[in-house]
Amino acid sequence: MRELGGDLVVVNIRSLDPSASPLDYYGSELRRLREEAGLNQQQLGDIVYCTASLIGQIETAKKVPTREFSERLDAALMTGGLFSRLVGLVLKSQLPTWFQQYAELEAKATYISTYQAQLVYGLLQTEEYARAVLSVDHPDKLDEMVAARMERQRILERDYPPVLCVVLDEAVLHRELGDAEVMRNQLANLLGFLDHRWVQVQVLPFKAGQHTGLLGSFNLLRFEDDPDICYTESYDSGHMTANSQAIRERSVGYARLQATALSREDSAALIARVMEERYEYEPDPAVA
Repeated sequence: MRELGGDLVVVNIRSLDPSASPLDYYGSELRRLREEAGLNQQQLGDIVYCTASLIGQIETAKKVPTREFSERLDAALMTGGLFSRLVGLVLKSQLPTWFQQYAELEAKATYISTYQAQLVYGLLQTEEYARAVLSVDHPDKLDEMVAARMERQRILERDYPPVLCVVLDEAVLHRELGDAEVMRNQLANLLGFLDHRWVQVQVLPFKAGQHTGLLGSFNLLRFEDDPDICYTESYDSGHMTANSQAIRERSVGYARLQATALSREDSAALIARVMEERYEYEPDPAVA
């Protein structure tokens, strides 16, 4: 209870167990440092350009913070980057439990090779495309899941990012998720990697016929000092193996997929053509 303008106001403050989850720890640290700074929720909200309600929801672990919000907190409370470090753990904890181990290995990998039969690989998805994908199975946690997927992509922004080789079935380009604008932006995002030093995007065209990826999507992870990993995914679980024979077979299969797929340049031309013909993209005539 506290006194406000002569009236007694009951304030409900949820008691957090900081060890319960990364989100609870983040919320407890936010409350502790805000109070140490002598700020109420409204005052801090004004500083970081959000509502007092949002501050309260994050302090009580009812809302997941974003990276941008965390960076503003660090500046406002002069925490030395505490919340920017914590938010990575918070967002990772929002991933499905069965996927978290793969995400950790993905972030440590030196080389990532993936064949995708249905969707654009997560590291190359736009936010809108990811939202369309995740809305199917996670409508109740959509914002959190999208933020977690965007967080995964930060590994491509590191000083020494992994080498990422992606082979997409042509069907991925034609499967409309969201709407035409979402797809235009997603395909444009793929084209943006054409000259990226460490990212290679190839398209496996329909005319390839039968190929070694017909059994489904798979990822190969290589590390500096650890065994290679092959990852496959079913509806609600993922399977990883370091079995040498399985890695050998998948590696040969992936090499054949790359050899059968279009070159980077021809893949980009196909992506651009699909943008124009299927998603009504009109290139700027001044850029030619």
